[in-house]
Amino acid sequence: MPLSDTSIRANKPRERPYKLFDERGLYLLVQPSGGKWWRLKYRFAGKEKGLSLGTYPDVSLKVARQRRDKARTQLSQNIDPSAARKSEQYQQEQSFESVAHEWISKRLPTWSEGHALTVKRRLELWVFPWLGTRAISGVNAADLLAMLRRIEERGRIETAHRIRGYCSQIFRYAIATQRAERDIAADLRGALEAPVKRHHAAIIEPKALGECLRAIENYHGSFVVTCALKLTPLLLLRPGELRHMEWDKVDLQTQLCTIPAKKMKMGRDHSVPLANQALAIINDLAPLTGHERYVFPSNRGRGRPMSENTLNGALRRLGYSKDEVTAHGFRATARTLLDEVLGERPDIIEHQLAHAVRDPNGRAYNRTAHLPERRLMMQRWAEYLDSLGMV
Repeated sequence: MPLSDTSIRANKPRERPYKLFDERGLYLLVQPSGGKWWRLKYRFAGKEKGLSLGTYPDVSLKVARQRRDKARTQLSQNIDPSAARKSEQYQQEQSFESVAHEWISKRLPTWSEGHALTVKRRLELWVFPWLGTRAISGVNAADLLAMLRRIEERGRIETAHRIRGYCSQIFRYAIATQRAERDIAADLRGALEAPVKRHHAAIIEPKALGECLRAIENYHGSFVVTCALKLTPLLLLRPGELRHMEWDKVDLQTQLCTIPAKKMKMGRDHSVPLANQALAIINDLAPLTGHERYVFPSNRGRGRPMSENTLNGALRRLGYSKDEVTAHGFRATARTLLDEVLGERPDIIEHQLAHAVRDPNGRAYNRTAHLPERRLMMQRWAEYLDSLGMV
């Protein structure tokens, strides 16, 4: 008699495993632990074989019968269902999307959270819909170029170049894991339209910077955004790094803030000395957000950092266009004025900007390299900004 959901639920576990038979080789194996496994018994090439079809109730009786019917159709075509499944699983493991996810998982320890999210989103939006299910060894240069052309046609030239770079790394990973023989993305160098180099708008004239600092001082937005705006030119962090500052990484006693490697563009821990002016702003903010995870939490929900558009939006409300100044542009402001006006050592400036600075042996310096010098520089920078803002 065929099974029904009622009869399945009525059968309870026993001391030994037992079977509940349905039709055409399908049965349910009931374990003493209570687990219920769908199985299909069939014969192929004169031998009795079995195929697992999932667990009940995750796989319903209806779905189990559909899987049984698919297997029996394969048998009618002289195809062994077990071998066919292994082949399908193998093909899935060799797909472009599967290999890409493996590559991402290997790179995650060295990527910031923001960069990892950006890479995933770009692949999911622009690549996987067209190449994701294809075996990576079967993707050729024409396939890849057609995908990149779609991005170009949308005016996303820089994105097309970045995605070609991601694909190149994915192919190289596939070569290393013996799932591809060559990096076809390398063949497309020069095939894409050249991107237009864009720089973050920045103020590099002292008088204009003083005017901007006074405008920030008189900003009438929320207190959290006001503090973030004031700290932006003081800390020299990228906007994403500033937004993700966490209270447990801020040491008020040593006047030092640490940004973990996973939140940094270069994938290394970074130490930021807090000048007295920066420390005062953070102390003012502590009673409001000190109990939160983030120094600058989102006003849309607890446990989330400030939106990535908040700081630039505040600058626009102050009357500055995107061609005049951006939150990221304050880093260029500092790089220029610390060098040309204050005469600070270029290598110390680069360390504080968390750029890739190497020691004489070609190794990246650690996060506390030249910390005493950077402390002094950051205090001088804060005092210089004060002097501009008071003019």
